[in-house]
Amino acid sequence: MQTISILGCGWLGLPLGQTLAQAGYTVKGSTTTSDKLRTLTEAGITPFLIKAGDQLEGDNLRDFFQTDLLFVNIPPGGRRDPDVEETYPRKVKAIVEMAMRMEVPELIFVSSTGVYGNDNTTLDESAALNPSTASGRALVVIERYLQLLRAPRSTVLRMGGLVGGSRKPGRFLAGKKDSPNGEAPVNLVHLDDCIKLIASLIEQEAFGHTLNVVADEHPTRAAFYTAQAEKEGLEPPTFKGNKELAYKIISNERAKTLLTYTFRHPDPMMF
Repeated sequence: MQTISILGCGWLGLPLGQTLAQAGYTVKGSTTTSDKLRTLTEAGITPFLIKAGDQLEGDNLRDFFQTDLLFVNIPPGGRRDPDVEETYPRKVKAIVEMAMRMEVPELIFVSSTGVYGNDNTTLDESAALNPSTASGRALVVIERYLQLLRAPRSTVLRMGGLVGGSRKPGRFLAGKKDSPNGEAPVNLVHLDDCIKLIASLIEQEAFGHTLNVVADEHPTRAAFYTAQAEKEGLEPPTFKGNKELAYKIISNERAKTLLTYTFRHPDPMMF
């Protein structure tokens, strides 16, 4: 494997691309804004201006899709799109169909642990999918679509809540009163581990699997967000008591075993 194309060079895709370029891969990366093209170039990534919708728009699409691996990293953005259950699957299918036409052999799709339901238990990759949000349901549609394809071979990464870099979790609930589910465990992952685990997966060519990508430990929402707000010097949130919790604990054992991977940030309380 020599060439990797990253569709979506944002919070994760940009530093991932930079890491892979430094490791000696030829990396192509897409952005939707011309202002960011120079940023990609400076990171060692060959930049492409591509917009994904019902159809792909961009110059040199064929060049971008001439690759050994396509990394699809476009979140649903459900809160901003009330029709996400319809628009997001169409967008990703347009990307995958182009990959099929260009005979891309390998595809990694970034999904989310939001595809699972709050079953009040520990869940691994074999658990039933029962999302409670429109974004989660849109992701399930794509996961099932990818399972039906012979090519490209698909790898699905179900990421936990993303923290690190520009994402400062202390700001998420700062100052909020009576937030629910304070005693529920969190399922989070640090940016460093996202990058290192993906790089390890690519290096080992451990493709064709569905993997949960979350930290080892699962502190409560109240403990985590209170500590993070205090770390940022912000007013900590308060939480109301819940007689009935709605939660899930996502297991990362499969990823650790398959890749012989040890998380650099296993405890979110130390993020």
